[in-house]
Amino acid sequence: MTMLLRIHHAAIICSDYEVSKQFYVEVLGLKVIAENYRQSRQSFKLDLALPGGGQIELFSFPNAPLRPSYPEARGLRHLAFEVENVATAKAQLEQRGVRVEDIRIDEYTNMRFVFFADPDGLPLELYEAGAATDD
Repeated sequence: MTMLLRIHHAAIICSDYEVSKQFYVEVLGLKVIAENYRQSRQSFKLDLALPGGGQIELFSFPNAPLRPSYPEARGLRHLAFEVENVATAKAQLEQRGVRVEDIRIDEYTNMRFVFFADPDGLPLELYEAGAATDD
């Protein structure tokens, strides 16, 4: 029996707070819940609402180290967002200047998915909801 209900949030540390804030709010369309500057840590903390109730916490820290490798380092490999139509979402990102990889098919579920990256190179994925398509 598990006590876990769902993922509450994912925390992301960025290198340029304003660039990342613009990406997650304006490009991905996430809603700002709260924004705080923590003087003692010289750090912003931005809480962003995901559809369905989850959240992303966006942090800035001075001189945060780089991600060790892309994407096969131990730890979180990527963050995936469910979308109704991968091709439509891919086109919307590309219209906003985001470089998006080619659409692939999950060999086990036959669902479409695609990868892109945030301004710091964090791997993000769009994964299609619903029935698989043949296009």
